[in-house]
Amino acid sequence: MHAWPASEVPALPGKGRDLQIHDTATQGTITLAPGPVARIYVCGITPYDATHIGHAATYNAFDLVQRVWLDTKRQVHYVQNVTDVDDPLLERALRDGQDWTELAERETALFREDMTALRMLPPQHYIGAVEAIPGIVPLVERLRDAGAAYDLDGDIYFSVESDANFGAVSHLDAEAMRLLSAERGGDPERPGKKNPLDPMLWMAARPGEPSWDGGSLGRGRPGWHIECVAIALDHLGMGFDIQGGGSDLVFPHHEMGASHAQVLTGEFPMAKAYVHAGMVALHGEKMSKSKGNLVFVSALRRAGVDPAAIRLALLSHHYRADWEWTDEVLEQAVARLGRWRAAVSRPDGLPADALVEEVREALANDLDAPAALAAVDRWVDAQNASDGDDESAPGLVSRTVDALLGVAL
Repeated sequence: MHAWPASEVPALPGKGRDLQIHDTATQGTITLAPGPVARIYVCGITPYDATHIGHAATYNAFDLVQRVWLDTKRQVHYVQNVTDVDDPLLERALRDGQDWTELAERETALFREDMTALRMLPPQHYIGAVEAIPGIVPLVERLRDAGAAYDLDGDIYFSVESDANFGAVSHLDAEAMRLLSAERGGDPERPGKKNPLDPMLWMAARPGEPSWDGGSLGRGRPGWHIECVAIALDHLGMGFDIQGGGSDLVFPHHEMGASHAQVLTGEFPMAKAYVHAGMVALHGEKMSKSKGNLVFVSALRRAGVDPAAIRLALLSHHYRADWEWTDEVLEQAVARLGRWRAAVSRPDGLPADALVEEVREALANDLDAPAALAAVDRWVDAQNASDGDDESAPGLVSRTVDALLGVAL
């Protein structure tokens, strides 16, 4: 599966700072200082509907991570998956009378278009669940053969009790885990499971549903968590720098994935930092496909909204915050974009070297994009109120906003 084209990232004078970021697992801020190549895995979409603002906010956060690392003169090895076979996708295809593969391909293509328009840097490896199946099957067999998985009526389940570190990502108690498992794709009430929290690794073939050869597992399809584990281990290995996604993935997805990987490899932890973006609401409720309260990036683009304004709207909220999308949020972003473009369109201006460092400092401090925007706002206000004579300043500001915030002026 191919990703989307990369926009050029301008080089800035000097060098950026190492990233300090909130780690869900340690429940505090840690400093990440990767080697020459920083490694990040971000969980991708289940392509049964178009990209909504909640998706865009999550991927914007991890795009900022990449930009901070690139500014430190590191390379970035970024991997993202596409869950192109799963119950929600099959259910939507059945509801709408569509072929599930055509639905997945269409929505994945639209996602690529949205990411390109928003200038999100693409992953080096963009892997679908279906194409990952040959690598998933041996992992499930290894877990089963090691006694960390068991058969239940042909389905293969992972035993959470096989991982001594289970719970180290989310720090939730058993009852909270059970409730979230039921809400987010698990089946804690299924009779015969050793532990209600045990997640499915391999689902035996069901009538009328797609299935693949699973070797000794029989025909079926992979569970959700093992999909990401197989892709991450194949392309990044253990101990990569960031496992990322929305805060709704902390449990069960990232908790279960960590346990799968840790039992498979005998190493801990799977990732040095677990980083999670907040949820975006509309009309007082979390934006979600199940509720249908969605604002689509593609719809905003069709309505003539500049993608740079959409991105500024996302950047105006801290990535870990839960916030609400409103017309006012977008209007403020459109106005800000206009002010910034007018300020850098002048032939000269106020020196901007200090601004570069302010933006770097803000982003290195747990991706504080609102502080970075405020720094640019101050330069713009001063630029509009004075007669600077630095001919290089407008260009440097434009490059800084592009390189570090992903906004083209």
